[in-house]
Amino acid sequence: MTPATEKVDVLICGSGSAGLCAAVWLARFGISYKILERRDGPLKIGQADGVQTRTVEIFDSFGIAEDLLKEAYHVLEVAFWAPDPDAEAGVQGIRRTKYAADKETEISHQPHVILNQARLNALMMGELGAAPPVEYECEVKGVEVDEAAAKDADAYAVRVTAAKGGKDMIYQAKYVLGCDGAHSVIRRSLGFKMVGDSTDSVWGVMDIYPRTNFPDIRKKCVINSAAGSILIVPREGDSMVRFYTELPEGTKVSDVSLESLQSHARKVFSPYTMDFAETFWWSAYAIGQRRADFFHRDFRVFLTGDACHTHSPKAGQGMNVSLQDGHNIGWKLGMVLKGLARPELMESYVLERERTATELIEFDRGFTKLFNSKYREENGITPQNVAEQFVKAGRYTAGQAVRYDESAVTTIGEHDKEVASRVTVGMRFPSAQLVRFCDAKAMHLVKGLPADGQWYVVVFSGDLAQPEVASRLKEISQSLEQTARRFTPAGDYPDSVIDRVLVIASDRTKVEQEEIPEFFTPVTGKWGMKSITKVFADDESYNSGHGHAYEAYGVDPQRGALVVVRPDHYVAKVAALSEVDSIRQFFDGFLVPTSQS
Repeated sequence: MTPATEKVDVLICGSGSAGLCAAVWLARFGISYKILERRDGPLKIGQADGVQTRTVEIFDSFGIAEDLLKEAYHVLEVAFWAPDPDAEAGVQGIRRTKYAADKETEISHQPHVILNQARLNALMMGELGAAPPVEYECEVKGVEVDEAAAKDADAYAVRVTAAKGGKDMIYQAKYVLGCDGAHSVIRRSLGFKMVGDSTDSVWGVMDIYPRTNFPDIRKKCVINSAAGSILIVPREGDSMVRFYTELPEGTKVSDVSLESLQSHARKVFSPYTMDFAETFWWSAYAIGQRRADFFHRDFRVFLTGDACHTHSPKAGQGMNVSLQDGHNIGWKLGMVLKGLARPELMESYVLERERTATELIEFDRGFTKLFNSKYREENGITPQNVAEQFVKAGRYTAGQAVRYDESAVTTIGEHDKEVASRVTVGMRFPSAQLVRFCDAKAMHLVKGLPADGQWYVVVFSGDLAQPEVASRLKEISQSLEQTARRFTPAGDYPDSVIDRVLVIASDRTKVEQEEIPEFFTPVTGKWGMKSITKVFADDESYNSGHGHAYEAYGVDPQRGALVVVRPDHYVAKVAALSEVDSIRQFFDGFLVPTSQS
């Protein structure tokens, strides 16, 4: 019997964090896609739970952070515990040595939170429409790429074989995403290997309902005791807690039982009592760090998430980095398949996320050693050293240390820091409070940059009360208008490909709407209304103080600045106002000019 064949622009193999985040983008771009999932339905219990500030920012940009923040446990403080030197001879004990903020305010305006991965997936699934195109109980068998056809951008050059209910199925796709986890069928079918190492260090993890007199049970804790180490992560709901427990040297994963795991945890907490009212879930694992030797085949099949990088869960990176893989590739696929960008754009996914994975593996290799009792003893690492290194790693563990190299969509200039000293090309665009001009609402600038697939040109004009500034802005807006029109398909909204945001350094009450160039107030949307929500003032608000945004971005109000922000909110380019023509040259590097140009 001939297998049923189906054509789709993008086939996503796996409905984990990476696949769903990519799907959110594809749905917003209106791209044809399908997700194949071997499970019988949506994830019910996820093993991951830590949600970095960067991931919260992503959810906020998609407009789905409200429920996440409402339901999650908010991590505000870390308590560090170490062996008690004053304990009686022959008695093991621990004492608190330090409190620290979990996140420095300047790292992000969003918090670090804890919420089960299944709930995060459900929030993303909710963005895929009333009937998400997910084929459950469908097992992927293999993938093939027609190398000759792959050179034709319009060809369905990838063939995926799958099976469901005893029936074989064939999918032909333009692009395939391997989001199918650490045991990826897609990766094995391509002949790619996971390169790296594993250690003899074995850890147990359990979600439990504790009965205890330990005082910091509802705080994130790093406990180093003579019996071993435990990382405490409180869970959402005020009752459940997760323990990551270092097990004695020589322990084998196959020998670990729930009873032995809980017994060892009690020793670490001594002299505090620790009983377990109920265990919701538990597991044991050996620490290892591995990365795929290749991330793509002919830039038509791409690996994401655990399919291309695996590591320990200590720093809460796994789900977050996987989701951010999907976040990186989704908008690029959307732009290419909509005919807005050239196919070469897909090369930047490999350039950017391969390096991110490599850096993750190196970070995890060092970070996990802080929790290894034998390593600490052999290298003279004190509890104070552990606390210091834990705090120092805060920007990385928050997901805010990613910095992309130069590419078609990231242009690093020699004088960038002279224009905007606190904005870094290749890193995520920071946020600062401003006052929206049209309604006096105090808000973070990134709230004015929703993730709907468009690029943003943020113009820091200076003070419009100065005639020369107003005249300069008029000239700049005319150039940017021509640039935006050049890449916007006929009939599309004028801000659908290149959007615009104006930040003025003025007393907003002394500026009238008609002084704002029309480029920043386009007639757009299904009702054909003038949009007046794209203009912000760096000014005092009524109830939230002054954001001092120009200072926060390192922009001189007398000189101003241009900042190009990618759809995923990474900074693509910084330019002086006098270099406005370079903006068109930048977009010429990867966008497709339209008939309007």
